[in-house]
Amino acid sequence: MDDLLSKVVSLGNGNPYLDRDSYRFPAVRGIQANKEYYVSMCPLGLVPVILGHQGMCSNPESRAQRTLNRARIPIIASYLTNNPKSYVLTPLVASVDGYIVFEPSGHDPDHYRIGWLKIPVVASIVLNDGQHRAAAIERAITEKPDLVDETIPIVFFLDLGLERSQQIFADINRHAVRPNTSLNVLYDRRDVTAKIAMEVFQKISVFANFTETEKSSMSLSSPKVFTLSGIYHATKELLTRKGSWPLEEKAHAAIDYWSEVEKNMGPWVRLKKGEISAQELRSDYVCGHTMVLIAIGRIGAHLLEEHTFDWKRRLTAFERIDWRRSNASLWEGRLVIGGQLVNSRSNLVLITNVIKKELGLPLTPEEIAAETAFMSPREIRGGLNGNDN
Repeated sequence: MDDLLSKVVSLGNGNPYLDRDSYRFPAVRGIQANKEYYVSMCPLGLVPVILGHQGMCSNPESRAQRTLNRARIPIIASYLTNNPKSYVLTPLVASVDGYIVFEPSGHDPDHYRIGWLKIPVVASIVLNDGQHRAAAIERAITEKPDLVDETIPIVFFLDLGLERSQQIFADINRHAVRPNTSLNVLYDRRDVTAKIAMEVFQKISVFANFTETEKSSMSLSSPKVFTLSGIYHATKELLTRKGSWPLEEKAHAAIDYWSEVEKNMGPWVRLKKGEISAQELRSDYVCGHTMVLIAIGRIGAHLLEEHTFDWKRRLTAFERIDWRRSNASLWEGRLVIGGQLVNSRSNLVLITNVIKKELGLPLTPEEIAAETAFMSPREIRGGLNGNDN
């Protein structure tokens, strides 16, 4: 107890959050399901004190939260310490097992729901949502003490037992939907690759006119061909060997590369001219598929590194590739299986292999191994590293 109190007293700017043997939080009182709850602001420095170590028993039936994934903690902590002027923390949700008191700020009805929430220091406070944020806060304030006086919202519910706490966790997460990758790329200003992908999207005309920016998949009737998430992942592959390059140089290289791909990709040129529709390109050709886009990005990384002076000439081979989905000799088993397009890492390697062959590029040991495994159950047709038949 003394240790806890000393931690509270050590907070900056005095100690307005301790009243004898209780924590004291400014709060707004609300009602949900005919039960009171309270929304408060808590200093980051007080979070590890009031929550302590949210210890988890091994039996999932006997706890109110998922197991703490410790790998996430340094990621969130770094986000806080690296972005002290722009980070955003969503509210923690906790259940309080103890006798709490809400003191309205006045007797006037307008002040009845605003006041101070007093929680005994000895009360048990269990997180229903936000355990990784709370653990990351504890780490972040040790690395950047200036954060201790900043605040995070906490929603306090009265603890009505384990069953209720488990239900709160289930209800909070049941309808939670992570934004898709395309929307994240569209809005993310910290991810360097996302910034570059946005520049590529905006400056390559076929992408600018035919890219879905809010979803990572499209309906059959969509007038779009590509997704922003696909452009992001393909550009990430393209720049995988350029980690130390300045942002401007990476962006210039990416725009230059995709511009050359656009010039030499026959179906894309026909799409821009209006000779085929977006629906036709998606249904009849493979060159709008995200897996092919990523493979082209991966090949670009090799070209920019190993063929600095002639990579543009090599891309002219794209004009000779038959990108039709019906071309079984190239795509069957690699991208198309039983008439359906497939998505897997192994298929990505096989797609990369066949495009590399058309460009006259050698395979890596990993690619050779994948090709050998792919060809072994088949009648060998010369192979990608043997004769070109």
